[in-house]
This record gives sequence, C-alpha cells and structure tokens, in this order.
Amino acid sequence: MDQADRDFFAANGFLNLGQVLDAGDVEYFRAMFDADIEQYPYFWHRYGHHQEANYEALITTPQFDELIRHPRIYPTIEALMGGPLCFGEIGLRLMRAYDGQLHQGWHRDRPHWHQHPLRMDYIQLMVYLADVDAGTHCFSLSPESIDQEVLKDQGEQIARGGEYHLHGPAGTCALFNVAVLHTATTRPTTAERRTVQIYYGHRDRAPLANDSSIPAAFWRDSADEETRGFYGVLNERTKKYMAAFMEQ
Repeated sequence: MDQADRDFFAANGFLNLGQVLDAGDVEYFRAMFDADIEQYPYFWHRYGHHQEANYEALITTPQFDELIRHPRIYPTIEALMGGPLCFGEIGLRLMRAYDGQLHQGWHRDRPHWHQHPLRMDYIQLMVYLADVDAGTHCFSLSPESIDQEVLKDQGEQIARGGEYHLHGPAGTCALFNVAVLHTATTRPTTAERRTVQIYYGHRDRAPLANDSSIPAAFWRDSADEETRGFYGVLNERTKKYMAAFMEQ
C-alpha cells in the first residue's frame, strides 16, 4: 500500500483494491463457496434482507483461511490497522435473483475508535466472487473523512457523503472501516451475488462479535505462533464450544 492509498482511506473510510484476486483465485474460492452451500446447508440461514449466510465457514471449510490471510491483501490490512491483526469473523453470503423493490438497510457495525489514527476498531474485507454492476445487488457505503464530525443521523451523513456503490468483476475486493455507514443494496435482478465478508481487529482489543467460531486447530494446535496469535482473540461463542466439547 502506498501513501496515496492510505490518504484515500483516511479521506473516505474505504479503499477499493480492484480485481486483486486473479482468475485462478476466483475459481478456487468460488468452488469452495459453492461446495460449502451444497455440503453444509444446515449451516446456512436467512440473513438481513434477501440474503443467506454461513458465519461458521472456518468450521465447515477451514481452507477459507487462505482467503482470510491472502498474501496480496493481508499486508494492506496490517498497514491500515497499524499493528498485529486478529480474526473477527467470516461470513459467506449469497443474494439470489430478486423481483422486489430496491432495498437498503444503512447501518454502522461498530462505533468509531477515536484513539486510532483512522478512527478504526475493526476493518472489513469485502470479496466479490461474482460480477457486480449497476444492474445487480451490490455493496454500498457513504464516504466519510477522519477529519469530519461523525454524524449520528443517517440521512445527514448520506446527504454529506453521498453513496458509493462497489462495482467490479469477480475478484474485486474492498476494505472499509466498519464504523462507516454502509449497506447491502438489493435491487431487481436475475443475477446472484456471492461475497465473502471478513472482519479483522486489533489483537489487544475485545472480540468483535459472536457470529463465527474459531477452530482449535488455528488458535491452539497450530505449530505456527503467528497463526495462534491471529486466531487467539476468542469470543464467547468459541469459549462456549470449548466448554461443551473439549476435554477438561
């Protein structure tokens, strides 16, 4: 990541990485995504407006770690966060064809952390595994500079920052501060949208949420110290499974 990218993130709260995943990556991770749906439908559930999701992807398909710590993406996340990262959660999301009204559910996932240079407690990686354009479902956000006052009123923020719609071919990725106002934009379309949405936090901060369990193979049993550190910020969901299934 160069200074221009960092400056853009500071001025907007996000960074479009472009088609950073090549055709081989897209084919590989798309096959993993589709196999997960086929083999583990009982892990998938309705999510939000017109979405299906599996937030236990590290349980069903642990190979998604290869995307979570992809060598062409991970260093940029480290540079923006400014220190050792921890895993927050991973969501595989499917949005099927839709013939209803355009829908947006604007929200912020977490408050701004003003002690961080980019006011960022957690960051999300948005991965497109399908082509996305103005005629399909897409991810949208309202750009926000670190120099601007945080507006609590959603309408005021959208009026000030406008709406940015992330479009691009399969393999397109973006990073954004989860405190920035954002939404899935659902619109009438015959196309399906497949995304992988991954959260990363600071290793010395509290867990993000209780949506994704972390397998012991990563946080406890890995021979690699960095892997254990990255996956070692355990949420209550993981601790509950530990208490239920692990030997005391």
